[in-house]
Amino acid sequence: MTSLRRDYQNLPRHSLVVCAALVENPMNLGMLCRTAEAFRLEALVLRDLTLASDRTFRQGAVATYQWQPLWECPTPALLQWLAERRDQGYSPIALDLQPNAMPLSQMQFAQRTVLVLGRELTGLPAEVSAACDQTVAISQYGMVPSLNVQTAAALAIYAYICQWGMAPPPLK
Repeated sequence: MTSLRRDYQNLPRHSLVVCAALVENPMNLGMLCRTAEAFRLEALVLRDLTLASDRTFRQGAVATYQWQPLWECPTPALLQWLAERRDQGYSPIALDLQPNAMPLSQMQFAQRTVLVLGRELTGLPAEVSAACDQTVAISQYGMVPSLNVQTAAALAIYAYICQWGMAPPPLK
């Protein structure tokens, strides 16, 4: 076993939590897991941890579900969960297409951030957006004014990493 594999669990993680408690598609959730693990995020939040056993989730995640911390937040508990994260010093940020949203290119993320994702097709419910400190949107120029939730999350995660990144571990 290489030292990276042996010591992997002890390496630092970025203080970004991706809350996908509203995301329903197992393939999107699996690909979110893969992205979260690629950037060593603190956690990916699912509405139900049994989703990580779904075959489609695992296809999207490849093997990353073995290393990426997964937390559970049932959808009905989301508002309370966000309030608890705020009490722990996190800033909940909604990723949603709203007219008053901050463009992602201008966003200054707090180091301890919860990135809140909406449902495929319908986005975030108003009460969830209201529970967030800010809303961020990705400027788009095409005829279809939206991105797949996993793709949008990956762009926002990368923007966070550009602001708060750490030296990557050696690949050997």
